[in-house]
Amino acid sequence: MPDKLKIGIDLGSRKAKFALMRGANIVRLADLDTISFYKKYGSMVNDELSLDLLGSGIFTAEELAEAEITVTGYGRNSINLHGARVISEIKAHVAGARTQTGLANFTLLDMGGQDTKVAQVVGGRLTDFVMNDKCAASSGRYLENMAAVLEVSLEELSSHSADPVALDATCGIFGESELIGQILRGYAPERLCAGVNLTLVKRVMPMLKRFPSDTLVITGGVALNRAMVTLLRQQCGMQVVIPEHPQHNGAIGCAS
Repeated sequence: MPDKLKIGIDLGSRKAKFALMRGANIVRLADLDTISFYKKYGSMVNDELSLDLLGSGIFTAEELAEAEITVTGYGRNSINLHGARVISEIKAHVAGARTQTGLANFTLLDMGGQDTKVAQVVGGRLTDFVMNDKCAASSGRYLENMAAVLEVSLEELSSHSADPVALDATCGIFGESELIGQILRGYAPERLCAGVNLTLVKRVMPMLKRFPSDTLVITGGVALNRAMVTLLRQQCGMQVVIPEHPQHNGAIGCAS
């Protein structure tokens, strides 16, 4: 008997991510801006979120009729999606990391648009985790704000890790003021970009030290920041693994 078709949905703060899987095989991945997706295809019916997945064009009517649907949501926001099984973010991301890497023992660092999660997985089971969802200073939103101040793209920001300028503010708002001050002191943009990336690493290191292991799996959109990953490798002392689809990891975990 063929494996059941499954749909995983990760309703993140910045992106809504979708995975269609049959067994361990990924059939399709997709993503849309969360706010635009809600506006076009979402509605509240009897206090339950209803999504017009067929209208979104991501799945066919046949796929929706066959597939089991599992959904997770951002941070502490509750998601009650009509017709779907709901699981926690941390459960979804651990399952996604296990499916994508095949690892059973690792520390997971998931850095999304507005929060950061660190989890310890031993023998394939989640043993403990910590979340920083009170401040966006250690998330993708921080990088977007700093890139805007520097007037560079996220791609450009993620290209620089050498000789970083010291940035010590722990608050994202104060961090912008500090960065502007360093711009006025005449530091090269490359060094300022490296400083921003190093700041993010320094903010997550205390969370990582709570859950030491040989392997660190990084997921979420920030995993695509090459400079941050380079700096993290230098500081954490763990083997760093980036799954093939870090941004869709939560959706893959829901569908696996």
